[in-house]
Amino acid sequence: MSEAIDRRSRKRLETRRNISYAATGLFAEKGFDNVTIDEIASAADVGRMTVFNHFPRKEDMFFDRDEEIRETLAEALRQRKEVDSPIESLRLLAHRLIAEQRPFLQFSEGSLGFIATIKGSETLKARARAIRDEIANGIAAELARSAGREETDIDANLAAALLLASWSVALVSAHEEYEHTRDAGRAAVTFLAIVDKGAVGQKAALAGTPYA
Repeated sequence: MSEAIDRRSRKRLETRRNISYAATGLFAEKGFDNVTIDEIASAADVGRMTVFNHFPRKEDMFFDRDEEIRETLAEALRQRKEVDSPIESLRLLAHRLIAEQRPFLQFSEGSLGFIATIKGSETLKARARAIRDEIANGIAAELARSAGREETDIDANLAAALLLASWSVALVSAHEEYEHTRDAGRAAVTFLAIVDKGAVGQKAALAGTPYA
């Protein structure tokens, strides 16, 4: 029974990945807003409803690593060392993700195309802003939970907002650095320098709280 379940899980994951790859290729070629669900289904060789079963919205196919990013941030807080504050744990996470060359923190021709596609679509820009807010809310909830506070805790929400602001600036600046130099190493250094500077500000702003 377990083998059958594992086989179905692998098949489902493979189908999801194929749909995502097909969609990504079409988005890059035609622009996000010019691609239909039927075109994606045809390119992935699946039915229209199969696409919706895996991705309720077209935007979800573009931001297909969204859940991975959220879980990575939450896990870093849940499994942090007691000697590290939550803010420090997330700063260290940024360095670890760059060292591991995680796909959602790489600076390359592909990532430039990803950013360009977002800039070319009002739908994607709106969804990117919504995802940023949702991630901030998730981090705030994890921070408050770790301190035994309510999710509405002002300090937790401030910490999360400051974190997302610094990481957002770091990402934009790093991609600009790569666009100008085509040097992934320099882009990574730019990203981490801004994250580190942001962490200093976060610790100062949250001094005296469980988060700093």
